[in-house]
Amino acid sequence: LQGVGTGIVLDLEGHILTNNHVIASAERIIVTLSTDASYTAEVVGVDDRTDTAVIRIEAEGLQPAMLGVSAELEVGEDVIAIGHALGLRGGPTVSKGVVSALGRSLDSDAQTTIVDLIQTDASINPGNSGGPLVNSRAQVVGINTAIIVESRGIGFAINIDDAKLVAAQLIEQGFVDRGFLGITPFNLTPAVISQLDLSLPEGVVDGILVRRVVTGFPAAEEGLQEGDVIVQLGDEPIANTGEMSKFLLLHPPGGAITVSYFRGPDRITVELTLGENPLK
Repeated sequence: LQGVGTGIVLDLEGHILTNNHVIASAERIIVTLSTDASYTAEVVGVDDRTDTAVIRIEAEGLQPAMLGVSAELEVGEDVIAIGHALGLRGGPTVSKGVVSALGRSLDSDAQTTIVDLIQTDASINPGNSGGPLVNSRAQVVGINTAIIVESRGIGFAINIDDAKLVAAQLIEQGFVDRGFLGITPFNLTPAVISQLDLSLPEGVVDGILVRRVVTGFPAAEEGLQEGDVIVQLGDEPIANTGEMSKFLLLHPPGGAITVSYFRGPDRITVELTLGENPLK
């Protein structure tokens, strides 16, 4: 079995940024450069919460990509997607479009939401994953990541600002060091509220449903229970697991934060010190 994806050369040391789903479970990873030279790559680190991975090759004469600032993007701005669409022979495919929207969220499963995505109508197909979305100055502003299969012209890219933060940690230590609450989180939805018959105040329709509390970790020590709904961490409202993951990326283990949650109709706020994730 074979698969194909795309990557972005980050530096002269051979680090390449791509999607986690491109290389997940791969027994062998072969990187082919624009020169047609091929190299076997090693995995440096992966982060499934942001669908990001860094691999590395030993090669001379690499040309690192220019990374832009996705925070400066504007809706309607021209962008170009580059990648090995459908694995077609003869080099990468280039497609042009615009930034259709910013700040999109996409659920990869009930426990994982990727946030702050760039939506584009530049044609993205299987094989484009992990490739660059670039602006008119040839700066990488996103990593092409997902499409909505039943749609026409709706693709998504991880914004490069977040990807740079994750990639830096993967290169430095092989994993992303987020603070750990000690819970199993699920995205709260109106369907979940109805199914579990949760007695939440009117207007509370999103947040983090606590499906399990791990004994011996901060959430359990501060009294959180299964069925509680977390709606705020620190000063930031939290609507889904992606927002929680991004918050914890910026708040490493050992930091003190406040957690606001609903237990039925009652809102409770506690302070806790974030722990280390035992599974990192």
